Amino acid sequence: MAFFPVFLSVVFVVRNQAEHIEKILSDAAADISSLVSDYELIIVDNASDDDSISTLKVLTEEDGQPNLQVFALTKEVDADTASWVGLENALGDFVAVIDPLVDDIAFLPDMLDKAVSGADVVFANNSQKPKQSLAYTGAYAIFHGAYKWFNGIHLATEAPQYRILSKRIVNFILQHPQPAITYRHLPATGGFARINLNYSAIPKISHTKRLGESIDRGMRLLVSTTRAPMRLVTSLSLFGAIANLVYSVYVLAIGLLKTDIAPGWVSLSLQQSGMFFLISLVLLVLGEYILHMASLSNEGPLYHVAQEFTSARMTRHEKLNIETVASRPTYMPDSGAERVS
Repeated sequence: MAFFPVFLSVVFVVRNQAEHIEKILSDAAADISSLVSDYELIIVDNASDDDSISTLKVLTEEDGQPNLQVFALTKEVDADTASWVGLENALGDFVAVIDPLVDDIAFLPDMLDKAVSGADVVFANNSQKPKQSLAYTGAYAIFHGAYKWFNGIHLATEAPQYRILSKRIVNFILQHPQPAITYRHLPATGGFARINLNYSAIPKISHTKRLGESIDRGMRLLVSTTRAPMRLVTSLSLFGAIANLVYSVYVLAIGLLKTDIAPGWVSLSLQQSGMFFLISLVLLVLGEYILHMASLSNEGPLYHVAQEFTSARMTRHEKLNIETVASRPTYMPDSGAERVS
């Protein structure tokens, strides 16, 4: 196996994994310790309601696992926000974000090889996805199709969650007002040197995602990462104005050329239905922008860390070079006696 003389931070986002978390971390430490010269495992507990916190506290004790950083959130947040909690607290030269239930950590050496070779960000896409409901699959396809149309990238395949970022990218994202949202798409759209890798591995556990939360997250991504939806609004408004103008000319022409004009109930109804459709569509997109702006000014921080604790034993501290200097005897003048300092 290749060896990389770098400091690697690995971010795990977990929830209600009290039974599996010890094995997940021990397996990860065994793989990573022989891969890099130094490492840390950052565990973000996404408001678990089982015994995960107690288990993690035991793991960070003196006789537990080394190099653990644990952040326990007070409330459940989306995967991007939870991942960012770990990213902004990472100390490594490179930061890997891994879903331990879906992503294959055995593929990490291939990703790290590309990162060390000069790539700012390395994405890894697993061709085998967890099974989801039909409604979620349909909404998933619609969102990614719309996002690719607006931004030119398919988030699921070109910017998947499994990734390695250089510290430079993390510092750049920190400069944005909403780094938890920016983190999801910016490494793929910001012009950085990136590499996309593909692999195939069966997910360990197939966890069902909630459709409502996914839709809300998708809408926030659409309205906060691009101006294209608002450009669509202005285009529709322009189309509505031109359509009304053309229809007015049409009505005037009919009034001048026709003498036996029937009551204009049908024409008026068509005009009203068409205009109300456009107005409703405009209000829908504007409403999403208003909700987004309101969330920035009224909802406060996206997350709050309730507890933070660290392993009592850190291997990088044990590697520090400490030189012991022995004291040398000194002689007092005219005393003839040796004085030891």
